[in-house]
Amino acid sequence: MTRPLRIEFNGAVYHVTSRGNTRQAIFLTEEDFADFLRVLCSVVKRYRFLLHAYCLMNNHYHLMIETPEGNLSKGMRQLNGFYTQRFNQRHQRVGHLFQGRYKAILVDKDNYLLTLCRYVVLNPVRASIVKDPGVWRWSTYRATAGQEEGIPCLIIDWILYQFDKEQKKAANLYQAFVRSGIKTDSPLKAIKGQLFLGQDNFIDKIKDLMRGKEKLKEITREKHYVTRPPLNEILPQEDKKLKNQSIYKAYLKYGYTLKEIAEYIDVHYSTVSRVIKRIERGDEK
Repeated sequence: MTRPLRIEFNGAVYHVTSRGNTRQAIFLTEEDFADFLRVLCSVVKRYRFLLHAYCLMNNHYHLMIETPEGNLSKGMRQLNGFYTQRFNQRHQRVGHLFQGRYKAILVDKDNYLLTLCRYVVLNPVRASIVKDPGVWRWSTYRATAGQEEGIPCLIIDWILYQFDKEQKKAANLYQAFVRSGIKTDSPLKAIKGQLFLGQDNFIDKIKDLMRGKEKLKEITREKHYVTRPPLNEILPQEDKKLKNQSIYKAYLKYGYTLKEIAEYIDVHYSTVSRVIKRIERGDEK
């Protein structure tokens, strides 16, 4: 069977999955799950992805990723490759961990992203591992539902904004929305050509793009962060340690650039870069 094409463009949204080689487990311990999320965040940051949802299962994972810079394949090579290296070192093994290439479905954001994010976090329920999505630690459900702090590279703003502008109310409505989907059919049944999940006008637009008949307008990163708080709400004026953590949060979670942060706090951007690197190395908790 011919492999499906890899279509990449600025602002593309994907449902990404990757499975263990010969269906073997890719997570053996809690440290494996946690380490994968650390690697995932480093990739999200480096390639400027927007991570809307994820769910890590024992032998596969699901990601909902938006790519403002149209560079999914570069990031995915690093994610699977780097995690495999670390997994093999940790468990003293060699060889492939994942089964071939990752699978990426191009998603119509306006009509399918929200439903797919629900499908992703319901995987443990559908697999009869848990009865409630909030019990499974390795998905974005609890963070999006406002029950815990999410990993630093997770973007929940877009999902919650679909329900209400007030975060607590939106989180409650999100919980009800997820539970309402437990007995619904998988949205992946609507995939067309192994590649597309969207309405006909979306698919026609992508096909025109592939034929060079249309250029998609570049979506600026700021538009993706339409609901992010301003820097004066993120960065405190006192307490250096708290300020450094807030700098890191502004950069990684809310997508502010080094230059924007540096100008706001009146320092050189290299100073901001050093703060971020110290935190990533674990030199500053």
